Amino acid sequence: MNLYDVIHRRRDVRAEFTGAPVPDDALARILTAAHAAPSVGHTQPWDFILVRDPETRRRFHRHVRDERDTFAATLDGPAAERFARIKIDGVLESTLSVVVTYDAARGGPAVLGRHAIADAGIYSVCLAIQNLWLAATAEGLGVGWVSFYREPFVAGLLGIPAGIRPVAWLCLGPVSHLESVPDLVRYGWRAGRPLAAAVHADRWSV
Repeated sequence: MNLYDVIHRRRDVRAEFTGAPVPDDALARILTAAHAAPSVGHTQPWDFILVRDPETRRRFHRHVRDERDTFAATLDGPAAERFARIKIDGVLESTLSVVVTYDAARGGPAVLGRHAIADAGIYSVCLAIQNLWLAATAEGLGVGWVSFYREPFVAGLLGIPAGIRPVAWLCLGPVSHLESVPDLVRYGWRAGRPLAAAVHADRWSV
């Protein structure tokens, strides 16, 4: 696949994980691609925690399930019905999880390029996540970003030091297939937005 094929093939995977092993060489290439991402002040403020332990993943999955229930309780009517059909994670089905963290102190106290934009470090971590996701897709693997969690819970579960934020819990592994249409579109949660609606010339336009 060329780069554009990978970008458009990429999906947020939930139900398609097979649980088959991830080859060590493929995992090394994926993490190397993530670590090659650009970062503010060349700080490389990310770390990658590889979570394979079944009990740790079960504990996290119980937490995710509780947070799903919390969100579901805020919905009613058609939104509640649509959400009930949506699978939100592949924590137990995927081969392993990769938790990506952010260390704001790395490269400090004077981080070149961050003095005016405090969030530039978080943006850098997101670039590493995107690299990881695209590399995994190019390897024929799937990735699912789990967002139903509380940061303090994950920090305690994985022994993450104070001051370091867990930015993403990513499920990773071989998949039976990648859906041609994103899940949230297929289930009627939200339709895609056309490019023309997102492009502005010189100034913001309504």
